[in-house]
Amino acid sequence: MKKLALHWKIIIGMILGIIFGFIMNTVDGGRDFVTDWIKPFGTIFINLLKLIAVPLILASLIKGVSDLKDISKIKTMGLRTIIIYVGTTLIAIIIGLSIVNIVKPGEGMSAETIEKIKLKYESSDGVVDKLNKASNQQDAGPLQALVDIFPSNIFKALGDAKMLQVIFFALFVGICLLLIPDKKANPLVHFFDSLNEVVMKMVDLIMLFAPYAVFALLANVIIAFDDIEILLKLLMYAVCVVVGLILMIGVYLLLIKVYTKKSPLWFLSRISPAQLLAFSTSSSAATLPVTMERVEEHLGVDKEVSGFVLPVGATVNMDGTSLYQGIAAVFIMQVIWPEGLTFTNQLVIIATALLASIGSAAVPSAGMVMLVIVLESIGFPAELLPIGLALIFAVDRPLDMCRTVVNVTGDATVSMLVAKSLGKLNKPKPKNWDDNYDAVK
Repeated sequence: MKKLALHWKIIIGMILGIIFGFIMNTVDGGRDFVTDWIKPFGTIFINLLKLIAVPLILASLIKGVSDLKDISKIKTMGLRTIIIYVGTTLIAIIIGLSIVNIVKPGEGMSAETIEKIKLKYESSDGVVDKLNKASNQQDAGPLQALVDIFPSNIFKALGDAKMLQVIFFALFVGICLLLIPDKKANPLVHFFDSLNEVVMKMVDLIMLFAPYAVFALLANVIIAFDDIEILLKLLMYAVCVVVGLILMIGVYLLLIKVYTKKSPLWFLSRISPAQLLAFSTSSSAATLPVTMERVEEHLGVDKEVSGFVLPVGATVNMDGTSLYQGIAAVFIMQVIWPEGLTFTNQLVIIATALLASIGSAAVPSAGMVMLVIVLESIGFPAELLPIGLALIFAVDRPLDMCRTVVNVTGDATVSMLVAKSLGKLNKPKPKNWDDNYDAVK
């Protein structure tokens, strides 16, 4: 009997988790049971993925760069990667702004609904936390983002999972390995090659637990929804975001079909476990090890390319987040600041959302922090900011889950496009966790 594919197991886990969460919402003490006895298994799973993310970036990027044997190839690959990432992000923002201006989901919302949302969320810890983080980011100097790329202590950068700093260090080490004789470089290259293989095997083992983990993660998400009425009031806004995200995935599939000549359905079936995990965890960084495993082994992208493109993408490519920021900013203005809806302001939103996506952290709800910066860039009244965030706070988590799927799909798409342009798109060679098990059992 043929084994059930991993993505189907994960989908079953997600569906059961959602059903279980709704049931626990109606049972006395159900929420506490999920929080105390179910949620920890999802947390363990995310911790395991985060555990291997940094070693994987370090090993794959150093090995990938050292294998290029030509420093000029790094420049070529880097330029193509950044150009494509910027291009897809611009498309995403334009799609978002087009939809929100056509549908106008913020028009007609009653004052009663606005007041109810304001009272419930304006002073909540989540909204206050996002405003504080945005304020801290804005207080930094204009070149602080550049300064933050260069670590003063690589071990601290590794421990704090500062992705851009880890990427810089890995690139620096990889380039230096190219500049010394092979005899001196080979021992370190072989070490990182072995480390990369070990971490990829860890991904295979961790993914055995994925269906159970997404059950726990989705059950916990469902019990967090405590006001269905507010969710329904925000339904049109949420639909605009989801439709925009679906259109963006359509753009990726078109690029895959036209440029790489691969079937969109083939692409989706190969990358779906990473997409489903992105949906469950709301974190591009936590999903990165799985994305790399799927892209290398199931899509056939050479390690030289995936090791560079995907870590960079998890940090600077936030197409889903950028699309959401465009829709959210205009929606908030439609509701509480309609006089700010000028063509000039929307051009500023495009530029700021593009820049903000580069600095957006690959963690849950980072998009709301960037949204504050986008709104302030167009002169949005400071006193209305808490109300603006409160308006969308209730549906931010489910939309965050959806936009993370787009972020991860975009990373995988760009890695295929870059690999194809460099002649590094090979025949997929999937590995299983037990490939070498018979030799050691």
